[in-house]
Amino acid sequence: MIKERPPVVTILGHVDHGKTTLLDFIRKSAVAQGEHGGITQAIGAYQTTFKDKIITFIDTPGHAAFEKMRSRGALMADIAVLVVSVDDGLMPQTVEAIKHIQGAGIPMIVAVNKIDLPEVNIKVQLEKIKKHLSDNKVLVEEYGGDTPIVALSAKTGEKVDELLETINLVAEMHELKSDADIPATGVIIEAHLDKHTGPVATVLVRDGSLKKGEEIKVGNIISKVRGMFSFDGKSVDIASPSMPVEVLGFAEVPSVGMKFGEVEGNEETIKREKSITSLIDQLKENDSEILKLIVKADTQGSLEAIETIIDNFNADKLHIKLLSFGTGDISDSDIELAIGTRAIVIGFNVKISVVASKLAEAGHILVRTYNVIYELTDELQDVITGILKPGKVEEVFGRAQIIAEFPYGKLGKVAGCKILEGTFSKGPKVRIVRKDSSAGSEQVIGETKIKTLKKGKDEVQKVEKGNECGMIFDPMIDFQNGDLVESFRTI
Repeated sequence: MIKERPPVVTILGHVDHGKTTLLDFIRKSAVAQGEHGGITQAIGAYQTTFKDKIITFIDTPGHAAFEKMRSRGALMADIAVLVVSVDDGLMPQTVEAIKHIQGAGIPMIVAVNKIDLPEVNIKVQLEKIKKHLSDNKVLVEEYGGDTPIVALSAKTGEKVDELLETINLVAEMHELKSDADIPATGVIIEAHLDKHTGPVATVLVRDGSLKKGEEIKVGNIISKVRGMFSFDGKSVDIASPSMPVEVLGFAEVPSVGMKFGEVEGNEETIKREKSITSLIDQLKENDSEILKLIVKADTQGSLEAIETIIDNFNADKLHIKLLSFGTGDISDSDIELAIGTRAIVIGFNVKISVVASKLAEAGHILVRTYNVIYELTDELQDVITGILKPGKVEEVFGRAQIIAEFPYGKLGKVAGCKILEGTFSKGPKVRIVRKDSSAGSEQVIGETKIKTLKKGKDEVQKVEKGNECGMIFDPMIDFQNGDLVESFRTI
């Protein structure tokens, strides 16, 4: 049965701005004091109850060296709390955290911390922070935006209840729901090899229920849950939606950020990648006329078959260079190697993690996945028989038509759209195209990004073909009814 589930909240911000101290106060523990140098150096997940409602918190590191972990934290959460110290204001990791939150497309709450400092003019500093937030495209509610801001003290606890109340209100607005009766799906938060118990992982259940004794599938590895412990160390038999638990029984240490269960997001990523029918043809070669590949396959047997195919193609002359090959799902380390070498990533009967997918999009890396061996063979054959020089190739995610426009306060207007093809989300660029029926031509009015994507009254992560939605662009473009909106990226 589908029911309301607790929100998953990530705490992001600059080092020493009080993120862990805030969680420390909320959960009445002393995590910060026990950590090396007072800096959080591992992701943790915790739960608390406020006004009979459970909230799950993900604590992420603030130090510059832990940028990737902060990105994962934003991708795992439903709501982000951006902690800003009232005396420092926005710092480098604060701005970086804002980018992670905006990239994840989740609602944000700004918590201005350390209002207990006696030497600080709180009113003046708050206004500076609001202005700097606006400069980074974060508009607080007082300025006509949709981002709540709460001034508090994590040290004394002043106004922390107001923050928890705001989290509950934002969660209610977004109607977070799940079905506890289905098999569990979720994400790996942290993992390590324990010398006594073997591979151990902290997992966050996103939907369904995880039960002791049942199987858990991460990538292509199936393991059995031998034991589960809640964040406070208590043994549990069932982990419900939005619950973080430490799990024993993994066959090997899973990668942080990987998802377990049949995860819709990964399937959608693969379908999107496979829908690009000719990109590999257009990206066939670089200046050296050697196609650089990173290959991941489901089994060693599949990998050997692919290596044989490549060897056959290279019998006369080196056309394809295997930079890396192995079994398992496509990870962020595979994408990082591709970015450094400008290689194409190929997967056979494997998935790509959401983190890796976002990294590939940001780094303009082409990822191709196959389930049938001859499809892979045919496309590689096309590469060998007709090498092309590199150039910019465009990938279009979706097309929509503007059918209405509505005023929207100081932000301008909302474009009421009908999705004609593909999908729309807040990450990729969009352009507005206007048709000139008399001249039979099209004109690009401008390029922008989607600031807000709404379906009815609800803000959503994506909208698919056949649905109607509202889009708010940033920067605003002077569109009109009948214009086309295209979501795209350039590779």
